[in-house]
Amino acid sequence: MAQWTSAVGPAQLARQLQAQQPRPAGPGARKPPAYRALADGIRLLVLEGRVPVAARLPAERELALALTVSRTTVAAAYEALRSEGFLESRRGAGSWTAVPAGNPLPARGLEPLPPEALGSMIDLGCAALPAPEPWLTRGVQGALEELPPYAHTHGDYPAGLPALRQTLADRYTARGIPTMPEQIMVTTGAMGAMDAICHLFAGRGERIAVESPSYANILQLMREAGARLVPVAMSEGLGSWDLGRWRQVLRDAAPRLAYVVADFHNPTGALADEDQRRQLVDAARSAGTVLVVDETMTELRLDDDLEMPRPVCAFDPAGSTVLTVGSASKAFWAGMRIGWVRAAPDVVRSLVAARAYADLGTPVLEQLGVNWLMGTGGWEEAVKLRRDQARENRDALVAAVRRELPEWEFAVPKGGLTLWVRTGGLSGSRLAEAGERVGVRVPSGPRFGVDGAFEGFVRLPFTVGGAVADEAAARLAAAARLVESGAGGGTEPPRSFVA
Repeated sequence: MAQWTSAVGPAQLARQLQAQQPRPAGPGARKPPAYRALADGIRLLVLEGRVPVAARLPAERELALALTVSRTTVAAAYEALRSEGFLESRRGAGSWTAVPAGNPLPARGLEPLPPEALGSMIDLGCAALPAPEPWLTRGVQGALEELPPYAHTHGDYPAGLPALRQTLADRYTARGIPTMPEQIMVTTGAMGAMDAICHLFAGRGERIAVESPSYANILQLMREAGARLVPVAMSEGLGSWDLGRWRQVLRDAAPRLAYVVADFHNPTGALADEDQRRQLVDAARSAGTVLVVDETMTELRLDDDLEMPRPVCAFDPAGSTVLTVGSASKAFWAGMRIGWVRAAPDVVRSLVAARAYADLGTPVLEQLGVNWLMGTGGWEEAVKLRRDQARENRDALVAAVRRELPEWEFAVPKGGLTLWVRTGGLSGSRLAEAGERVGVRVPSGPRFGVDGAFEGFVRLPFTVGGAVADEAAARLAAAARLVESGAGGGTEPPRSFVA
């Protein structure tokens, strides 16, 4: 990498470093020198993608002031990083992050492992399950049967196929929220929906209020769009929404957008009750904030005795304050890249108009497949299979983690696909790094926060069950032992970064 392409300010880097928990020293081990601890902390941020590669680091004096350490300490840390291949420098241009030659760039989001790596690595990074067959095959076959009339058209439907827009509108109406097809835009997954919303409502420098913690890939999308994220802490125990904090943030920060996952929150699994939903909509309306509600987990109720509250959009049926984002990715299959937005008709028209410059429309065949499933009852059958599999995986993973890591703390969610775990005082970043060495990939808590928050957490998805869940928990326990012994943070790159 010949030159830096972005920059990290001293205050931002200091916050991320200070949020990291120090590496435990093994029995009889001495505390590492200050420069070594600093170099190790920066290297962890680079390996996790939380400080991007080719990002210019602060000058030595600036970082020393921000961290209240000597300039000599920072200079020695930078020199150690240069010798290990994690930093490059040029006189007059400063120093910027790098990765050792021959290693792929670390991911900044939660991308799934490539198929060739799955044989030796248990992937707990991606909260997605295999397709619920035979319904994927049947949906594709149904789509092919309905394709011929569309093949005689240009194939571009920026708002989505009229038939699918009508089907989605009917489903909201059946849930008690009268909806017209003009209130629906079909997108390429929920990420496509969020990208369109951010570009329409939150230009570079605009504030967006987000739950803290929140879904890592959406946070990264907002950062890439240039938004200023305003975290709103969840209530004690991370089990519900603190409406007092939300009202204060919406009033004082006046964010243009707010993003929430009210149904089986990602990553905590929490479920907002009806009163919290009503108060949140009222607070957003009073502040003039557009509330974006992510419903991608809403159909994944895993406990049969759970009575679901009304959707958030039930408290704003016209869609002027609440924009609802849905998707087939979690409830059905991530490979079916179909998402949608429910909003007021004028908002949908604006989203469609803005979309034309980046994405002319969503693939027709996939839209026909989802429409066939929803119109024939296949969707409900597929979702039932998905719930059964996720419930079995949840119960197996919970039992395995409790057995192998009894000091780790978590609340068992009643739905969704994720378990949010407090790691008994261990650093989530170091656990993630050590996990790569022992064959389990797990995202650390800071990926789901802003500026290094949640260092003492990891997220575990319900994507493995049975013997694989047992083995995953055993490997996590092995990673924890590495971190506790002080062996989980050396200079050797993690296994997944080795060719």
